[in-house]
Amino acid sequence: MSIDFLYLNEKDMIEAGVMDASRCMATMRETMMLFGKHDFLLGGPKGDEHGLQMNFPQTSDIEGFPIDDGPDRRFMAMPAYIGGRFHIAGQKYYGSNSHNSSRGLPRSILMVTLSDVDTGAPVAVMSANLLSAMRTGAMPAMAATLLADPDAEVLSLIGPGVINKCALMCYMRVLPNIKKIKLRGSSLSSRTALEMKSFIEEKYPNVKEIEICASLREACSDADVVSEAMSVSKADMEEFHIEWFKKGATVFSMGSFLYRQFDDFLSTKMVVDNYGMYQKYLSNFMARGETDELGNKREWCIMGIHFVHLVDTGKTDRKNVLDLCDIVNGVKKGRESKDEIIMCSIGGMPLEDLSWGYECYERARMLGIGTRLNLWDEPYMK
Repeated sequence: MSIDFLYLNEKDMIEAGVMDASRCMATMRETMMLFGKHDFLLGGPKGDEHGLQMNFPQTSDIEGFPIDDGPDRRFMAMPAYIGGRFHIAGQKYYGSNSHNSSRGLPRSILMVTLSDVDTGAPVAVMSANLLSAMRTGAMPAMAATLLADPDAEVLSLIGPGVINKCALMCYMRVLPNIKKIKLRGSSLSSRTALEMKSFIEEKYPNVKEIEICASLREACSDADVVSEAMSVSKADMEEFHIEWFKKGATVFSMGSFLYRQFDDFLSTKMVVDNYGMYQKYLSNFMARGETDELGNKREWCIMGIHFVHLVDTGKTDRKNVLDLCDIVNGVKKGRESKDEIIMCSIGGMPLEDLSWGYECYERARMLGIGTRLNLWDEPYMK
C-alpha cells in the first residue's frame, strides 16, 4: 500500500493561514471544549503529561558533550491525540538553545507531525514555529473573553518576544478598548521591546500610549490585563507580588512566574489549563532534589505549580483551582465581579498544536499548498 504525506514549510504554513488570529482562537476554544469532555490523550501513565523532555547536564567529563549553559537548553517530544472533528494523532518535536540567537535562529526550532490514528502513517509534516507561537498566544486571549474585564483599557506585555506578539494580535481582537500598552523587556533599551513598540505603532494606531517599563512592578501596576511570556534564566528572574496588581486585573502566565509567598494566591481566583500537567511538573521538580548539580537552590517558577503546591500542602481545596475547560464548557463561572483578581496559568499542550496544525493542513489541502512526499509505494519489509 502506497503512503504519501504532505510537507508544509513555513511559507506554506503562512499561506495556509497559520497567523489567522480569529480562526486560531476559535480552534483553541474548541480544543479546550474537547479537553473538558476528555476526548483527548496525552503521554504518560495518566494521559495528561506535557511531553518527554531531555535535559543536558550542567557539567560533563566527556569532551564535546552538550551541556546546559543557558536557559531552555533541551529537546522535547510531545505526543497527543485529539478527538472531535479533528480525530488526529501526532506530536510536536523541538530542540531549544538560547545561543541560537547568535546564529540568527529562533531559540527553538519546531516541527509537528500529524498521523493517522488507526495506522500510524504520517498525514502531514509541518514547520511549527509559527504554529506553536500562534496557538500559545491565542490561548490567553481566548481565555480573556471569559476571565478579563471586557472594558479593559491597559494591557501589559511582559516579555515582548514572539509569543506575546502573537498574543497581542489575539488580544486586540477580543479587547477592543485597549488604549495603552505597557512593555517590559530586559531593559529600557531592550531590542525586543523597541521592536514591539514599532509593531504596535504600525499595526494598532488606535493605541494611544505605549510605555516601555523600567521594572516588573511598573509593568504590572494599573494594568487591566497582564500577559507574561518571559524566557529568562533563573538568575535574571524578578519576583512578582500580588499587591502590584490592581483590583479586577487578569494575569496570564505562559512562561516564568517567580513567586515565593504562595499564600497570596488564596486571595485570587486561580485558573489552570491542565492541573494534572502541573502536578507532574511538581513531582519531577521534587524528584530532582533541592539543589542542582552546582549546589544552587532550585525554585519552581511556573504559576500552575504554585497552585498545586497550595492544594498539596492543605492551604486550599482542589475545587478552588478552576479548570479553564470547565469555564469554556459553562460548567464553572469565569469572572464574577469587577474587583476579583484572576490568575491564569497557560502551560500549553500538544493538543493545541495538533488541532491548529490540522486546521492549517486542511486549508493547505483545499488550496493545493505544500509538497506531496512519498514514504513508500510498498514497504520493503512487512
